[in-house]
Amino acid sequence: MIRFPPLLALMIAAPAGAQLLPSLPAPVAGLPDGIRGAVDRVVETPQRLVEAARLDRVLRLVRDSGGRVVRDDLGNAARAGEVVLTDPSDAEIAALEREGFRTIERTSIEELGVGYARMAVPQGVRLDRALARARRQAADAAADVIHFESGGMAVGAATAMQMPPAPAGTTIGIIDGGVGDAAVRQMGFASGAPRASDHGSAVAWLVGRGAPGARVLAADVYGQDPAGGGAVAIARAIGWLAKERVATVSISLVGPPNPLLARVVAAAQGKGMTIVAAVGNDGPTAPPAYPASYPGVIAVTGVDARDRVLIEAGRASHLDYAAPGAGFAAPDAAGRMKTVRGTSFAAPLVAARLAAAGRATVDREARKGRGYGRGLVCADCVTRR
Repeated sequence: MIRFPPLLALMIAAPAGAQLLPSLPAPVAGLPDGIRGAVDRVVETPQRLVEAARLDRVLRLVRDSGGRVVRDDLGNAARAGEVVLTDPSDAEIAALEREGFRTIERTSIEELGVGYARMAVPQGVRLDRALARARRQAADAAADVIHFESGGMAVGAATAMQMPPAPAGTTIGIIDGGVGDAAVRQMGFASGAPRASDHGSAVAWLVGRGAPGARVLAADVYGQDPAGGGAVAIARAIGWLAKERVATVSISLVGPPNPLLARVVAAAQGKGMTIVAAVGNDGPTAPPAYPASYPGVIAVTGVDARDRVLIEAGRASHLDYAAPGAGFAAPDAAGRMKTVRGTSFAAPLVAARLAAAGRATVDREARKGRGYGRGLVCADCVTRR
């Protein structure tokens, strides 16, 4: 039996993506070398625990998926038995079929003009080996990598302040789990979706804190699918929101880079969509999180009740804003108020302010500070304690 340190055990026992680490101060440069080294080790220890928890999250998903999720050639969680091609040619499809791959689906995200194909791997071939074979015929062949929610909830309560109402006609999209609020229009992109989730319900509610009165459209990419949250589902969700003419979209999910999703994000941006994404909760030493790291995406980190960047906050290739990510409550799928923590809950606040007030106003509102990017946004949208 594997035994974990108490703090790591607590993290593993929490809901997927939940964040339980406190914010810690940075080491003081003026301390003597011996003391500074000791402080550095204290600060680094939670980061190692965050990294261990990230790996455990992947392994647990694979273990509990009933064979529907495996690890790809880079160790990421991915849908089992499938590779994804972006805008494949007839020749690439034919070459893969000769190699024993089978076409599951070949279609396009019409609103964005991006095509893709899902190919079943040859029987008995592991996904990592199938990817190597597929890339000999199509260089951008990739796994349908899974994206994880970037925040968790616990029992608690808090109150929220109200920003000025959003301009009439303001619509904001979220790509997440389903939402418990019956007033939110939803579309499913996974088996059993839309299905109300705690995480998606909290994110949708927070949009209303940053832009009261705004209309919310929610794309559920999880549903009841153990392999939900894949790149293909997120790409299709972006296509739906583009078709609905949604100008601002919040994504509180994180995963590795994916060629199809990169193309779809760029195509949506080319049509005027602003995409806001959380940097995740895998710690500052984690690989850059996506979709936050795609060019042009507004990357958001979270702060605690004392406006300190969450110690577990991940990173992207760039950072645009910070917003509250802890110290307040939001409703779960049943409407019960629960304390939240994670960069998941900062992203919808920033998306809401951008949609309601515009980039120039948000930049003027943003409070400058270390680790905030362009500044801290929506600090008063929720009451923190």
